[in-house]
Amino acid sequence: MRKIFVTGGAGFIGSAFVRLVLAGQPEIHIVDYDALTYAGNLENLSGIDESRHDFIKGDICDRESVLNAVPSDCDAIFNFAAESHVDRSILSADEFLRTNIIGTQVLLDAARAKNVRRFVQVSTDEVMGSLPDGSDEFFTEDSPLQPNSPYAASKASAEFVVRAARETHGLDTVITRCGNNYGPRQFPEKLIPLMIANAMNDEPLPVYGDGKNVRDWIYVDDHCRAIWLAFEKGKAGEVYNVGARNERENIDVVRSLLDALAKPHSLIKYVEDRLGHDRRYAIDPSKAENELGWKPQVTWENGLASTISWYRENQAWVEHIRSGDYRDYYDKMYAARLNASGSTQA
Repeated sequence: MRKIFVTGGAGFIGSAFVRLVLAGQPEIHIVDYDALTYAGNLENLSGIDESRHDFIKGDICDRESVLNAVPSDCDAIFNFAAESHVDRSILSADEFLRTNIIGTQVLLDAARAKNVRRFVQVSTDEVMGSLPDGSDEFFTEDSPLQPNSPYAASKASAEFVVRAARETHGLDTVITRCGNNYGPRQFPEKLIPLMIANAMNDEPLPVYGDGKNVRDWIYVDDHCRAIWLAFEKGKAGEVYNVGARNERENIDVVRSLLDALAKPHSLIKYVEDRLGHDRRYAIDPSKAENELGWKPQVTWENGLASTISWYRENQAWVEHIRSGDYRDYYDKMYAARLNASGSTQA
């Protein structure tokens, strides 16, 4: 059995990757390393083949723990572990800098110490900043890194330490950058699950600013397929942008969700915009398509329908996540904004 080390494998994208690999690669054994912070959830891994999956609770900043956890015959490290929510990084950047930069360096050091064949860094299109509103420009692998939030800055910094490990030590590295993911098991602080959960409970749907910020949406399994192909076929030292060519304004996404749930548009409530809100992301995935042979397989319509169905059928999961600390965070982020705004969209 070939062994891979996956960090953040109990999170949204990480657990989708674990499921995809276990289902499609019978010769792979996964060591799954996750700190189980607020967004990590062992329920995300229910029903997987446990005979080929070892879970270890641990912090990627804990050098000794990481070194002990990485198998000596490890084929690859896939780094999904990250503090990832922009709003939280605006409240406090400390954990983002610690986990996303120092944690990545610890993993790179472990990869060298254990002679890991390849290191795959899962990054984001947000490191490239914001495209001009209404332009026909797209992010490419050659776009300059111009992060505009503490989260994006920490992920850009992580890319630099990955590059340094390759240039200084000759480590075999690949970086992937993706747009906005959606699908089952996504933590409800993110746009689509937040809006689904609120709509199902007939609660107001808080939309930042004018709602016309554009994002490039991709179904999580399509993203994970690209990451696996980058590991198998990507050239050492290269970056691959992963996008589904699916640009949509946030307000159109929200309206589509309400229509699918047969809920009124009057639930939409425009609230004060967040600080430094990037206006438009759009990815040119030509390099991934041409070099990796990757194409998205899930249409927006099918992906949205399956996502909504999952949340409808897993209300216990949703309510468990939305209780406790999450409710405190939600009130901190949105209560004042909702009270201050009377703007709705019928």
